[in-house]
Order: sequence, then C-alpha cells, then structure tokens
Amino acid sequence: MTGTSRPDESRAPQETAASGSGGFPPPAGDPEKASAFTGPGRRLTVLSGPSGVGKSTVVAELRRAHPEVWLSVSVTTRKPRPGETHGIEYFFAGDEEFDGLIASGELLEWAEFAGNRYGTPRTPVLEKLAAGVPTLLEIDLQGARQVRATMPEALLVFLAPPSWEELEKRLRGRGTEPEDVIARRLAAGRIEMAAEKEFDLTLVNTSVQDVCHRLIALMADAPEASRPGRSPS
Repeated sequence: MTGTSRPDESRAPQETAASGSGGFPPPAGDPEKASAFTGPGRRLTVLSGPSGVGKSTVVAELRRAHPEVWLSVSVTTRKPRPGETHGIEYFFAGDEEFDGLIASGELLEWAEFAGNRYGTPRTPVLEKLAAGVPTLLEIDLQGARQVRATMPEALLVFLAPPSWEELEKRLRGRGTEPEDVIARRLAAGRIEMAAEKEFDLTLVNTSVQDVCHRLIALMADAPEASRPGRSPS
C-alpha cells in the first residue's frame, strides 16, 4: 500500500444510505442536480494526496457548499465502527464478497491497508457520469494510478501541502495516533509527494475555500481551471 488517504477514516459521508441488491450500488442521482455544471463534457474527477494534507476537509466543505456533487462511497472489508452505517461511510463487505467484486470487475480500483481492503464500486460511478452528475473520488495514490490505467479520461488532481514541514505538523497535531503510525504515514507521504508529477495538476492547500472553488471549476470543465501544473489555493 503506497498511500493512506482512504484509511484516514474521515471521508465526508453521503447524505443517504444506498439501496439495491445487497446494498450495492447507490442509486443513480438526479441529473437535474448537475444543472449548475454547464461544461461541454462530463469526466470523473479524482482527488488524491498525502495523508494529513486535508483531503477530507476539502471534500466536506465542497459537498456542504455544493451538495449536487456526488462523492463515491468505498466498499471495505473492515468491520463497521460504532456509529457507522452501511452505505453512508462505507459499504461493508466480507472477504469473499470483496473477492467476488474483484473477480467480476465491479471495482474501479482497490487497495489494501493495515490488513483491510478498500475499493470503489464501478457501476455507480459510471451511472452518475452517464446521468451528468458531477462525480468525485477521494482515494489514495495506488487507487489513483488504477483509475488512470482504466479510465484515462479522468482528471487526476493532487492536493499538496504548503510545505513538508506543514504536513508533518498536521499529522502530529491530530494527537490521535501513536508515533509508529505517524512514522508510517510520513514515510508513505514522501512516496506520495514524489508521485505528484503523475497527476494532471496540483492544488496547494493553503485555503480550503479556494481549493473547493478550483475543484468546482474543474468539474464544470471551465477552461481557465484546467491549466496544467501547480496552483496555489
């Protein structure tokens, strides 16, 4: 596992639980919700970056301000924690069920971290895109690489910290993890930072609101938002 974004366990939950056979996949969204997004095309937007950079905070703010944006819910073999609901924070699956999703090609990407597997159900993502719903994935580096291989038209956005020192400060400032876990996250962070050049563009997380504004412009296919390279936000 080369990245740790998904197992940060702090992703912004969807507002309603999933329905359908076995709890998979979430229902297709209402195309009318995407009316504010008037770009000529619709593509999947992938947000990735090192652990502690603030991806979940950005996503939570983006969905608060723009509830029409659909955030994919991952499926995981991890057991539910107190207060978690199937179809809200995650789809919870056993190892056999997860194996079946892999074998049938039902996962757009998947990765393993700390003995648990996490993946993105393919069908709901394709349904949302077909319906014209602005669709966002918040995943780790390994998952982003898989999406690039299977869906090259997707836009891969790298969320970077203002500096390495700031990233380390944020990770240690949580005060919720032992030193060995922090050390693992920092080691993974160096690998993730080195992969920045694999992404279409970089947003530097100096302002959550500015990052959200840029992401919305990107999802709406605004030409001025799609210029390559780094962008301080």
